[in-house]
Amino acid sequence: MANPVGEDNWVEFVDHQLREATDLEARVHVVETFQHATLAEPGSLKVWIAYCEYFWSLYTDCQPGSDAGWPAEDQQLGRETFTLDAALNLWQEGYEAVQYRLSDSHELWNRWLSLEMELLRRTATEAGVRRITHLFKDRLAVPHTTWDATSQMFSSFLSEYNRPAYESEMQQVTRNSKTAKRLYELRDQWELKLARAAKMHDTAALRTIMSEYLDWEIRLVKSKKDAKDMIANYKICLGLFSRALTGALASDEDTWLNFVVLVSTTHTDHKAGRSQVPSSLVPNMLDVLRRAVRHIPWSGPVWARYILTAEEVGLPFTDIERIKHAATDSAQLDRDGMSGVLDMYSAWCGYLKRSAMNPAASEEAVDVAEVGLPSAIEDVRHWGKRKYGEAYQGDPDYRLEKILIQFLTEKKDDIESARGVWEELSRVELHANSYDFWLHWYLWEMVVFSAARSKTRSPTPATLAQGLRVPTFATRVFTQALKVRTVDWPERLLEVYLKHCNDYELAETMREAHDTIYKTRKGVAKRREREAAVAAQAAQAAQQEAAQTDQPMTDVADASRSPGSKRKREATPSEHDGGNKRAKSETHAEQLKRDRENTSVWVTGLPKDTTQTKLKQFFREYGHINNIDLQKRDNSAIALIELGTPDDARSALLRDAKYFGDHVVQVTPATDCTLFVTNYPPEANEQYLRNVFKSCGELYSIRFPSLKYNTKRRFCYVTFRDRAAAAAATKIDGKPLESGKFKLVAKISEPMARQNRQGAQAEERELHVVNLPRGAGEEDVRGLFAKVGRVISVRVPRNMAGQSHGTAFVVMETKEEAHKAVESLDKLVFGNHPIKVEISKPPQQKITATTRAGSQEAPSQEQHHGAAGHRPAPAEIAARTIAVLNVPDTMTDARLRARLESASAGADLVKLVLHPTHGGAVLEYANATAAGKAALAVDGLEVEPGSGGGSGRRFRTGTAAELFKAKGERRVDRVDIPAADASSDSKKKGGGAAATQLMPPPPLALRRPAAQGARAGPKRGLGFVGGVAAAAKKDGEDAARKQDGVSNGVEQGAGGQAAGAKSNADFKKLFLGGGANAHGNTDGAKAASAAAADGGGGDGRPELMGRVSR
Repeated sequence: MANPVGEDNWVEFVDHQLREATDLEARVHVVETFQHATLAEPGSLKVWIAYCEYFWSLYTDCQPGSDAGWPAEDQQLGRETFTLDAALNLWQEGYEAVQYRLSDSHELWNRWLSLEMELLRRTATEAGVRRITHLFKDRLAVPHTTWDATSQMFSSFLSEYNRPAYESEMQQVTRNSKTAKRLYELRDQWELKLARAAKMHDTAALRTIMSEYLDWEIRLVKSKKDAKDMIANYKICLGLFSRALTGALASDEDTWLNFVVLVSTTHTDHKAGRSQVPSSLVPNMLDVLRRAVRHIPWSGPVWARYILTAEEVGLPFTDIERIKHAATDSAQLDRDGMSGVLDMYSAWCGYLKRSAMNPAASEEAVDVAEVGLPSAIEDVRHWGKRKYGEAYQGDPDYRLEKILIQFLTEKKDDIESARGVWEELSRVELHANSYDFWLHWYLWEMVVFSAARSKTRSPTPATLAQGLRVPTFATRVFTQALKVRTVDWPERLLEVYLKHCNDYELAETMREAHDTIYKTRKGVAKRREREAAVAAQAAQAAQQEAAQTDQPMTDVADASRSPGSKRKREATPSEHDGGNKRAKSETHAEQLKRDRENTSVWVTGLPKDTTQTKLKQFFREYGHINNIDLQKRDNSAIALIELGTPDDARSALLRDAKYFGDHVVQVTPATDCTLFVTNYPPEANEQYLRNVFKSCGELYSIRFPSLKYNTKRRFCYVTFRDRAAAAAATKIDGKPLESGKFKLVAKISEPMARQNRQGAQAEERELHVVNLPRGAGEEDVRGLFAKVGRVISVRVPRNMAGQSHGTAFVVMETKEEAHKAVESLDKLVFGNHPIKVEISKPPQQKITATTRAGSQEAPSQEQHHGAAGHRPAPAEIAARTIAVLNVPDTMTDARLRARLESASAGADLVKLVLHPTHGGAVLEYANATAAGKAALAVDGLEVEPGSGGGSGRRFRTGTAAELFKAKGERRVDRVDIPAADASSDSKKKGGGAAATQLMPPPPLALRRPAAQGARAGPKRGLGFVGGVAAAAKKDGEDAARKQDGVSNGVEQGAGGQAAGAKSNADFKKLFLGGGANAHGNTDGAKAASAAAADGGGGDGRPELMGRVSR
């Protein structure tokens, strides 16, 4: 084994040598081999322990009186070579190399310490005690798994050798080791997982956990949150890489690349002065890459980095050439195909090009590049033919040819030879079918044309048009490209071709171009029709196969319907049907359910000014688009595009790496990126959920369901930017929230995997019994129904006092027994009560949600209704009731209440009734004062500050009557549905709704809260009018709507003049500020309070204020 790779191979290799070492020279050679091993595996615990143990054995064997049997001369030379200091220094060197291997570094340290203790016992000296004390202190300052055992060993050592200083030394160690213990506690969970996997000999789990652990350490190093731990975290990260790269991940390419990037980034930060890590701690890049290519010789990116780093540090040409030859001599470079070969050769050709194009380059460097670049292209071609035969067509990105073209163009000024390279590439089907290739060739020709304008001699032929020079060769690229009938995106070539001719060509060429474009477009249209027909056939076949596979799950009603029959149109639930009818989208969920998760793609790298229209044009020929979720970033944009079918989504992937304007975009599938999340706290909003999932990865969007037809919904769909983040999010499934009150559910969304309902109610085994005697208990009911069949369970609902409601739910064993019980026991007299027995039906979905105050469900009679205790009149309820408008139909009552409480509008809230179908809620407060203050606080309040969904949207306040006149928002999350339906109402109103969206109107009714304790009397404040008392006697809504004598919110006197000139802002400041102005004057507050108490009619009941016109 000439070149061992890996710690086990090195130990075996050296062990074979030392067994044959019988003289001093051979033993010295073994020591030299161990030195090579520590250079090849610098963080290997096995190599260092074997090395130190062997060197210690050499030290003991050459001592006088040893029974090793060495010749006297070898013993004498050995004592000079293998000294005690050299042995102890080697142990220390080994410990320093592995001390941050948290889980196993104690193996070497404990062995070293035992030797030190043995020497101390032989000759106990004060210096020896100090030395070992120092070793203990240094060890206890380093985080490691056996820290407690090390501390106990130190305690025993002090008790034996330095008892007087025991207390002071232990206190000092405890203080100094706080950081070490804290750093280990951060990693304890990872170490436990690794230990558990190792104990179970689960190699796959060990590799997975180690990879996740490394990613966590890298993020910790990059975060740079805690500067004082920066160096310690970096050391621990290097120690973990040592464990991984000498253990389970020694041959893992991703792990080596992570390590290389970490070291490279640290060197870059050092050069820029951004790193606090000492340069002595950072491994040498060449050493790291030298080790990497020995462990993963099939990795082209690692070989490419090796060549690039060698060039960067200034190694001579012969050394870099030796690296290149080592790569080509490796039998594993093409293990994963030609990508590794191309990566390595691209780095080599890049080095040759840069060496030759350097202004200070020698003629030899230019000659080497002139010969080496074509030679490299030929070597790769032969390599590919040898591996794949004639099927190999070269590099899809033609990287080596690009380098050669640049060298010929810029350094050699040999335009014809460079053009010859393009011509040769165009004869390869792989490149000829790519529009990207033809555009790159065209751009090169235009660069050559622009550079040649200033020269007397140009490679572009001249024309006869009065000396006008045109880019003929660039035009020829398009005419040649359009002859290829299999180009993947001919539409783009036609577009650029026409633009080019308009900008540069003569009339004759322009006419010919129009002819060519016209004929080509007809051919392309026919081609697209053929492709669409093939795709439709494939989709139909896939649907038939899926239908055959899913046939047992088909609904009976659907199965009975003829495939060609028309489905009757169903009525849309009206605003006044009480929500008994289900939404059309819910009633036929099986037919209309959108499989977003399997029909969506990501589009990244878009320009910032991207629009939905441009995206629809970009994917126009590749499938039907249902929806586009476009988000703008700092200098770019990203889109999540939902297509009609999974086949359309697969077709859209063909647009990957294509030009979108001047940008090359990436199109990737969005499968398994969305989670179905439920069982979170009811008041949780989007920001709360983002905080829950913030550690999993980049979160793209959160989609809440509409509550219009079921207000009990509490789930959402969380979409992540990639599958890895979504997979990480599923790992917190079952996470306890709010101190264990809720157990989060987070699973990959599968909309097509809907399951049929199960349970006694769905199986028609549950009975609902009504009009039971109040004294009847579970056993009484069970005995009655046991006569019909086997009773599984009985439940009798009771109130807070434990009294029965007179109803019961009985579950029978079979459906037949349940129906038999209905026939036998319905209308039976039981305890002098004729009972009603029927099959239990699921509760109707509620279209409203009501919450009440926990401690005060209704205002007290003494406070609001006097001693008579009469029920409040409708006008009184209206006086302390307001409506909140513009509430999203995805906002639950708990979220709305939490938002009101955050704005100090929920203190005296008695009842909240949410009406998603009307886009708002009715709020009833304890008194009119609280209602008025709440109206001022809520009006204009942002719905959900900081969240993506509600940012910028604001609440409005009004009356209950205004709320019930309003219609809820109609959200259409599709771009393929015409907007005419959604905007029909606004058209009827002359576009007023559109203006409202841009600038919401002020509240139609503004409430002025009455001050508590104000005196009653005829005095009226600003904004109050006479005659309100009469209005209060009418219905509450009429009293809230009709208030005479008010203009623009200001009371008019007899002559029509305004009674005052205070603005709405003055009122808001007056009442929210406690009733005093900046000068401490309370006259205005007193007047308003008196008016509020008087209410205009002298009956002490506050009324609604007048309307404020816009």
